Amino acid sequence: MAATIPHPHRVCPDTGFKIDLNAEKLIKWNAVTGVVVFLIGGLFGLGVALTRMPSVHLLDAELFYLALTAHGADVLVIFIIFFEMAILYFASTVLLQCRLPTPWLGWVAYALMVLGAAMANYTVLIGEASVMFTSYVPMKAHPLFYLGLILFAVGALLVCIHFFATLIVAKRERTYQGSIPLVTFGAMVAAIIAVYTIASGAIILVPTLLWSIGYINYIDPLMYKVVWWGLGHSSQQINVAAHISVWYAIAAILFGAKPLSEKVSRTAFLMYILFLQIASAHHLLVEPGISSEFKIWNTSYAMYLAVLGSMIHGLTVPGAIEAAQRKRGFNKGLFEWLRKAPWGNPVFSGMFLSLVGFGFLGGISGVTMGVEQINLIIHNTIYVPGHFHATVALGTTLAFMALSYWLVPTLWQKELFAPGLAKLQPYLFFGGMSGVALFQMGAGTLGVPRRHWDMTFADAAANTGITYKFQASASMLMDLNGLAALIGSIGALIWVLNMVGTLLLSPKKGTRPAPAAAPTGAGTIAQTGSHGTLGDVPGTFVIVMIFFACFALYYYVNWKYLGEIWLLK
Repeated sequence: MAATIPHPHRVCPDTGFKIDLNAEKLIKWNAVTGVVVFLIGGLFGLGVALTRMPSVHLLDAELFYLALTAHGADVLVIFIIFFEMAILYFASTVLLQCRLPTPWLGWVAYALMVLGAAMANYTVLIGEASVMFTSYVPMKAHPLFYLGLILFAVGALLVCIHFFATLIVAKRERTYQGSIPLVTFGAMVAAIIAVYTIASGAIILVPTLLWSIGYINYIDPLMYKVVWWGLGHSSQQINVAAHISVWYAIAAILFGAKPLSEKVSRTAFLMYILFLQIASAHHLLVEPGISSEFKIWNTSYAMYLAVLGSMIHGLTVPGAIEAAQRKRGFNKGLFEWLRKAPWGNPVFSGMFLSLVGFGFLGGISGVTMGVEQINLIIHNTIYVPGHFHATVALGTTLAFMALSYWLVPTLWQKELFAPGLAKLQPYLFFGGMSGVALFQMGAGTLGVPRRHWDMTFADAAANTGITYKFQASASMLMDLNGLAALIGSIGALIWVLNMVGTLLLSPKKGTRPAPAAAPTGAGTIAQTGSHGTLGDVPGTFVIVMIFFACFALYYYVNWKYLGEIWLLK
């Protein structure tokens, strides 16, 4: 066994893990910064929702597009990537029991990310970058907006490089046996996708920066869209790999669960690297300069290989929990293992609700809207952000919230600030964001536009005399969307309160010696191996069959709706 290099560390009394103190600080600072950005982005998002609510219509057009840009940048990119950087440090140093090779690089990366995020937000707040999340040309933002995004991306790239370096050090110093743990493998997949994503961003944002300064005269809008979605869509695929890793981690922490087949789970992660990025094409399905062969192959055929990967995880994560629960004696009928799960623990409830929301709402809607013909029904309607909220809010954000309820008290060794509210929080956030997703998708099916600040088009009527009125049901759905956003915002605020309160106000946990070995459960995160077969998880198999039935029904309904619109005879 090779000798390891001494480094400052502590032994966690909850898990028995040896935690590098330099890595611990970076985990904390990245996570805390992510919480702050989430609060800011969430407030902007609430403003957007209340403006799209016809009975309230809170903001004027200028403030609406400012808020929409800030909400997209802060919640879809900045908050999530800060949290994912914390996960990369955790999955590499803590789970592999490894030192952080170059701590100074981590702080340089963090400084670049904070500086870049601050620059981008500043230009938005002063009204110089209301170009929305996609920042499509020929709309032009202040050069500092593009420079801020570039600096933020460079910082994230440095963290990914640091992550890969830590894996090499852990291998050389033999801090683990066999293959890297599945959670670390999933984080590695997220880091690989992040490198692709950042490269796509550099290819398009650097020329756009030069264009905004005046060094380049023209950027082709179609070329911009094609390359930019390699950044815009793939950044969400980082989220998918990261939050599924979190699902596996929480299953291990709470139940000592291992995947039904670790080889199959790793193969599913590998499919993300090979096939997930091509789904970016479903944002380009109405572009006339792109061939139908390209669109159909990337969205209706090859994308299904990535979808298969997600379906595998959707089987093996709850299956691992069921197998572990049945071994504990919860084996009566199909669902005693699920009924007797710790639903009052926000770590579990947040994770399982994330899995359900991501699969049933985000997954089904994403695959359906990725079909070229069906996409024509809902392209550029508010259905699209409805899908986003199902994947990013219900899938990624709720999973990160769930993990934080374990990670923050463990790293800071503090009691949770408001455990009673924490029990309620995942249900509020899930209920609110599920409502947002469903109501927006319903309104989008009725034709409500995606980005227009006023669905009544009152300003257009004043200038042209042309009026357009949606069905009363569309206005009702948008009002319900605003109410759902309020409920989800209360859940989000409770989470922020718990995180900030735990850090600043909660007492330290009682002093106790660290265990000689990691306890069953938490220590399982760092282990490899499989746990059960399909025959051991009948309840999960039934849930998967219900999912397929919902998928087939929704798919059929959309094709039928398309046929009615086209009036084919």
